Amino acid sequence: MTQQTPLPELPPDLREAHEILASGAAQILPADGLAERLLAARREDRPLRVKLGIDPSGSDLTLGHAVVLRKLRQFQDLGHTAILVVGGFTGQVGDPSGRTATRVAQTAEDVIANSRTYFDQLMRILDPERAEVVNNADWLGSMSLADILGYTRQVTVAQLLERDDFARRFAGKQPISLSEFIYPLLQGIDSVEIHADLELGGTDQTFNNLVGRELQRSRGQAPQAVLTVPLLVGTDGVEKMGKSLGNYIAISEPAAEQFGKLMSIPDSVVGLYARLCTALHPREVDALEADVAAGGGAANRAKRRMAREVVALYHGADAATAAEERFDAVFKRKEIPTDVPEFALPDGDPLHLPAVLTAGGLAPSSSAARRDIDAGAVRIDGVVVAPKNYDHARAALTGVVLSSGKRRLVRLV
Repeated sequence: MTQQTPLPELPPDLREAHEILASGAAQILPADGLAERLLAARREDRPLRVKLGIDPSGSDLTLGHAVVLRKLRQFQDLGHTAILVVGGFTGQVGDPSGRTATRVAQTAEDVIANSRTYFDQLMRILDPERAEVVNNADWLGSMSLADILGYTRQVTVAQLLERDDFARRFAGKQPISLSEFIYPLLQGIDSVEIHADLELGGTDQTFNNLVGRELQRSRGQAPQAVLTVPLLVGTDGVEKMGKSLGNYIAISEPAAEQFGKLMSIPDSVVGLYARLCTALHPREVDALEADVAAGGGAANRAKRRMAREVVALYHGADAATAAEERFDAVFKRKEIPTDVPEFALPDGDPLHLPAVLTAGGLAPSSSAARRDIDAGAVRIDGVVVAPKNYDHARAALTGVVLSSGKRRLVRLV
């Protein structure tokens, strides 16, 4: 049996902070690293510098993307500083983590263009007053080849080939570019340049983050601790949250749509969502998980609590309450709200309902829409559409309210 590293003795306030920050973490490396960093910040009377490398994509952030950002916000709420490292240079190389083939690199112009909408969404989660935004092109772009070679002596090819993604590609005789080998080194140099105390990332970033520790140590700095967060499963409760699967919840979605999707998740992942996606204290999440395990009304109340907490983070408490009321009106009392958005029907008669559901944003694909119909999840003016009933007269769909599961409703015009 592996013996756990005992944590150093912490004063009560730091013990509380450690409980909050460690909750929901996939791994903390070394095991006592977070506690040691908290103690060091106390001794030196300064906030921790908590690093997160970001890859601006310009796309909508989902609750899955937000997991690591929520963890970073917890550090901010406890008085520490978020250091956001924009990959102005590394984005041109391409992070190989989790890849089965060489990633298409971005140009510097791509990174800058994608940053605009991305940062608007980031700051819906983070506190801008406790955030520093830096661009690694500012130091990596000016380094000489001799500077880079000096760092390469700290990492061996054997270490790189131990990575799961590189090992799979090497065994499968798939190409690995030299620039991909260099990427973890460049990310580690970022930690040296900003004097990071701790680095956050997904579990796929563990190797890259540990390289930062080695490079800092080689430059006489205290090596950063590493805290990774798990991947969030989607609304199906099985697969990783992703747009291609249609099992995602975007942080920019309307409150009512967010609430409905959250109420659709399986009970088995309600506790996970509460721990990774809300601002609830770990002990509150423990109580909520106990309610879910009890089943019945207690489980339903726990799921509603989780859904309200998530929606309140992005839209405010009043909007969360209104979203719950709307949910009850539509799905509990079978009422049709008056503020349903309109969707213009496409040309044709008859109309293929799966295509209408997809075009109206109620299903990610026609095949998924057909599955929803066959499962009895699709309603027209509150009446369940019969399985296999895919084609409808245009007149029968004009002016009706169409809904699918817990997703938003649309009025067809």
